[in-house]
Amino acid sequence: MAATHNDTRYIDVGRKEGAKVETGGARHGKEGYFIQPTIFSNVSEDMKIMQEEIFGPVCSIAKFKTEEDAVRLGNTTTYGLAAAVHTNSLNTAIRVSNALRAGTVWVNQYNMLHHTLPYGGYKEAGIGRELGEAALANYSQTKTVSIRLGDALFG
Repeated sequence: MAATHNDTRYIDVGRKEGAKVETGGARHGKEGYFIQPTIFSNVSEDMKIMQEEIFGPVCSIAKFKTEEDAVRLGNTTTYGLAAAVHTNSLNTAIRVSNALRAGTVWVNQYNMLHHTLPYGGYKEAGIGRELGEAALANYSQTKTVSIRLGDALFG
């Protein structure tokens, strides 16, 4: 969606599709592109606010009953920039982190970045990796050259 000065379209679509605004849901101030921090509940996996990346202070809450259901919900989107898992179980943290198709998975925290840790998305999220040694690939090009020189070279 192209941004406009009064761009609350994702919030408007969320309401229209049946999500409930728990807090926020409007512009903040009269100038600029500021939106109140907004939390949606009653969100289902097919809603636009669950399927698309919203670059703004908007959180969509969807309920799940099982670990498998939570992983499925996390993986149904075509994006996979980052995810968070909150649990008291290290085994659950490892199992769910491995199952989520996201470039970064934070466990019992969110948005913790460090210059040595690669950051970037899976699927249609992001454009490569930032930070860490993996980011160096953005500044290099790999080339394979294969030449058949013939039998004369070996005989």
